[in-house]
Amino acid sequence: MTERLHLPPLLNKIAEVAGVVAAVQIAEARGGTRVHLPTRARDGHWLVECVGREAADKICAHFRAESGSGGLLGCYVDVPLGPKNFYAQARRRALEMRDEKSKAQIALELRVSERVVRKWFEDRTDERQGSLF
Repeated sequence: MTERLHLPPLLNKIAEVAGVVAAVQIAEARGGTRVHLPTRARDGHWLVECVGREAADKICAHFRAESGSGGLLGCYVDVPLGPKNFYAQARRRALEMRDEKSKAQIALELRVSERVVRKWFEDRTDERQGSLF
């Protein structure tokens, strides 16, 4: 079984459907609030503005439900606050898998771009972490 990053269940579901970046973007933009996910978000809708058309369409398609009359319904969801250190967790996990898997495999598993994985491997130190000495 694939080891998962630690995201709340709703964000995990969004990550499965549209990618981790989309899940984190939604958490950063709307975390802690209740939002409506329509059957399809129109251009200019907050979801399209937040994650882009392709990801928004995937999210709406996943969360919409069929009404009793055969139509489609959107839904309301409570967006959890996302982890502030998501990329730090993903970077640590990528470095752990470095010798076991290809960059492409790591990117697919962590749902980040291969470019991000290459950057992490090129720069093994985290400049945000101060020296203890």
